[in-house]
Amino acid sequence: MGCGARGKKVNIPAILLMHETKGAGPMTFTDDRVWTIYLSGEIHTDWREALAKGIKKAELGVDITSPVLDHDDSDKCGTEILGDEANKFWADHKGAKLNAIRNRTLIETADLVIVRFGDKYRQWNAAFDAGFAVANEKPLITLHDADLDHALKEIDAAAMATCRTVEQVVRILEYVIDGDLD
Repeated sequence: MGCGARGKKVNIPAILLMHETKGAGPMTFTDDRVWTIYLSGEIHTDWREALAKGIKKAELGVDITSPVLDHDDSDKCGTEILGDEANKFWADHKGAKLNAIRNRTLIETADLVIVRFGDKYRQWNAAFDAGFAVANEKPLITLHDADLDHALKEIDAAAMATCRTVEQVVRILEYVIDGDLD
């Protein structure tokens, strides 16, 4: 076992400890990588804050990104910046395109994408983000209640894991990031 940059134990297989690189001495391993995780999905509960607290408590090296979480700002950004539209379709279209600049960029640069589906609203944008993540070969974790299983079966089939609780997501992150199952 070794000790990483954050003081976590790193399991180093014995075969790797015996291996020497040509003239460079023994191989060394650290766990100082910072993962970028994009959080998509419902905005009406505190799941993002609960996840951030769990990540902090677990002392994981994570940067969290997300879409704009102020629903009103997200909806009106296009007309606020580019001008009013008489037709609601074009107003929404402008906003959607501006939001897509942010969301697509953050998903493309993420190491992992987590999408939370709630039961209150239809979340087409969350489903789109999940599909975009998978199309860009980003590991996907979905988070939702069991009563949405049938509606989300195709999205869950593309995900690396489907969780019911934020605590399950944190445990997955602990395992994936630090190799810690405890």
